[in-house]
Amino acid sequence: MKLVGISGSLVGTKTAKAVYEVLAAAKSADPSIETELIDLKEFEVEFVKGTPLSYYKDDTIKVVKTVLSADALVIGSPIYQASIPGALKNLFDHLPVDAFKGKVTGIVMTGGTDKHFLVAEHQLKSILSYLKGLIPTTNVFVHNDDFNQDNELASSEVSARIKSLASELIALQKGYAGK
Repeated sequence: MKLVGISGSLVGTKTAKAVYEVLAAAKSADPSIETELIDLKEFEVEFVKGTPLSYYKDDTIKVVKTVLSADALVIGSPIYQASIPGALKNLFDHLPVDAFKGKVTGIVMTGGTDKHFLVAEHQLKSILSYLKGLIPTTNVFVHNDDFNQDNELASSEVSARIKSLASELIALQKGYAGK
């Protein structure tokens, strides 16, 4: 199984760190899982122009192809102005409508206020559903205060939720793949 994590932020490290922790928990639970992290700040994904993928530059093609090649995904997003970043939405706009068909799509959100935990419910889940993703019941919200001064996760509660998400993601994907 190939599990791809996407950090949908162009700044900072907290979202990428949280997604990485899910990938690591999945790998720990099942060492046969292949993991890859796509940190959008490391790529220049072009704005969607409505042209075929082959018309875009290498970074855009690489990111889209990596996402499409995944068996399962962990989507990580910070919350800006009560919404997901435009860079992440732009990536989703590059994908075909059935891009996530048969793929479990876990969610990790980071934010500075607890009130933002509903962004996953009201925005990200609807996008993932539209792309036909299978969404676990577990998702993870990480408050900025859950990180220490070195931007490492310092909350045992968040770590437990991350392990729970990783376990559910693996079980659902293996169950779906077995059908």
